[in-house]
Amino acid sequence: MRKFLLACTLGFDLPLNWVRRVPETELGDSRGREAAQKSIAPSPAALNAAKQVYADQCANCHGDTGKGDGSDAMMYDPGPADLTDASRMNKLTDGEIYYQITQGRKPMPSFKKRLTEEQRWQLVLLVRSFASAPAKH
Repeated sequence: MRKFLLACTLGFDLPLNWVRRVPETELGDSRGREAAQKSIAPSPAALNAAKQVYADQCANCHGDTGKGDGSDAMMYDPGPADLTDASRMNKLTDGEIYYQITQGRKPMPSFKKRLTEEQRWQLVLLVRSFASAPAKH
């Protein structure tokens, strides 16, 4: 993921083999399998688009950097997930992250009708980048 972030920062084209396909067995239903086949390739444009969607739809709860410390986070029980927790995030497939964004998980709402399929896949890329970013001292 660090290579991906560096490439995005420098504006390089990314190799197709960096796109992670989700095996059918890891997805819960046929809609999830269809969506996984339509997943998007990592690119600077996709990451930049996701940042705007995240700021508008997710940051109030998950925080600007994904730590789960947004301005509205204290209103919810359970609190928003810490998207920077690499040990937790590395256990999730891209399809599982996409599914959680799409369907929601209480108290998080569903974004199935609020965001396009492409926007949800862009958010998967951004969420992955939070868990792979180097720690700030």
